[in-house]
This record gives sequence, C-alpha cells and structure tokens, in this order.
Amino acid sequence: MGEFIDKLKGKAKQVEGDLTGDRSRHAEGRVDEAKGKAKGAFEDVKQDAKQAIDRVEEKEKHE
Repeated sequence: MGEFIDKLKGKAKQVEGDLTGDRSRHAEGRVDEAKGKAKGAFEDVKQDAKQAIDRVEEKEKHE
C-alpha cells in the first residue's frame, strides 16, 4: 500500500511543479514516484522468495 501512496504523491508533486513552473518540485515528485515503484518491486521479490521457500519446505515434508 505504501508504494501506491508514494507513486500518487509523486504524481501530484509533478503536476504541482508543472503548474507552478517549479522544476525542483517536479523533480521531487519523480523521486517519490520512483521510490514507490521500488517499494512495489521489493514487495514482489519478497513475496516470490517467500513462495519459493514455502514450496521447498512443502516438498521436504513429502520426502
């Protein structure tokens, strides 16, 4: 959920920067959006790793 908020906050800052001509604010928004995307990717990797561990543990039970 945090990744969604960061991406949304980033988009909002980018729009604000565009409307006001504040390039720094726009850049800040791009950073927030990238942070949200990174959080999402990390969560995906964490979930994939957990599933892989669960499969290995389940396989070991049946051996």
